[in-house]
Amino acid sequence: MQTDDLRIARVRPLLAPAILSEEIPASPEGRECIVEARRAIEAILSGRDARLLAIVGPCSIHDPQAALDYAAKLRELAHDVRDRIFIVMRVYFEKPRTVVGWKGLINDPDLDGTYRINQGLRLARRLLADLAELGVPAGTEFLDTTFGQFYADLVGWGAIGARTVESQVHRELASGLSMPVGFKNRTDGNVQVAVEAIRAARERHLFPSLTKEGAPAIFETTGNPSCHLILRGGTVTGPNFTAEAVESALAVLRAAGLPEVLMVDCSHANSGKDPQRQVAVLDDVVAQRVNGRSALKAVMIESHLVGGRQDVGTGALAYGQSITDACLGFDDTKRAIEAAARRLG
Repeated sequence: MQTDDLRIARVRPLLAPAILSEEIPASPEGRECIVEARRAIEAILSGRDARLLAIVGPCSIHDPQAALDYAAKLRELAHDVRDRIFIVMRVYFEKPRTVVGWKGLINDPDLDGTYRINQGLRLARRLLADLAELGVPAGTEFLDTTFGQFYADLVGWGAIGARTVESQVHRELASGLSMPVGFKNRTDGNVQVAVEAIRAARERHLFPSLTKEGAPAIFETTGNPSCHLILRGGTVTGPNFTAEAVESALAVLRAAGLPEVLMVDCSHANSGKDPQRQVAVLDDVVAQRVNGRSALKAVMIESHLVGGRQDVGTGALAYGQSITDACLGFDDTKRAIEAAARRLG
């Protein structure tokens, strides 16, 4: 009598990360971009570089070509403000869902429920390789703990999201990642759990996972010293980017003996999911920095070619517009970042 796989309808093969890396290698120029980006981010977070770090880009990637077009514009902006702001493109391939919904480019690249995951992984790695060669460093959220093996070598900055910040396996994963990693406060606004996650990720861990060849193995990490707190507001606390909320978060970091390093997510509960309000949040954070709050090292902005959002399945998709959270349009993003750079100067 069968006792396992009773609720498994189908099993399909998953390609090995090593095969995908061989199929889509990073160019020498791309590797240099990634290494230099990680160094710059670490320097900013540690205070050795006085610039503001800005993670800027779509809520999620659903069209790689639109992402590349966005990246070309972002590269020009990054060059113009490079003395005051270091820009990394937000390139999110996975979307955590509160209940159900589209899970991102990797899980469902065709947006139709066919879940061609191998194709999604190819698209994700190809986009990251192209961005790196273009000279645009990328930041992404690590949601599925195995997917990082397929493309983490092409990522300059990583995030652990608000829904997984309490997850032990995600803390273990972050402890072994090769780039700086930000932990978001929980969806209700609780900061303590994110601080505990940072403490955990700085430590040595041993855990089972898959090698790049696809074999099961036990990984031993050394801990990640470049982890930091991301304030994204909460359903209970409301926005947490104000001076009072920032001081409260810093007090939690101090009590834990951690470096006083903060990133403010200008979107999500900090903007009430109104993309235009991200500009006001950015202005407030910059004002706090100008007034001496040096712990505010970074910001995150959800931005795309076209502002707003659209639903899948209601007709032809508008090019360069988000299909998940509403984003700030690129022209408004450019004006906001240029204004921030002038104030920081």
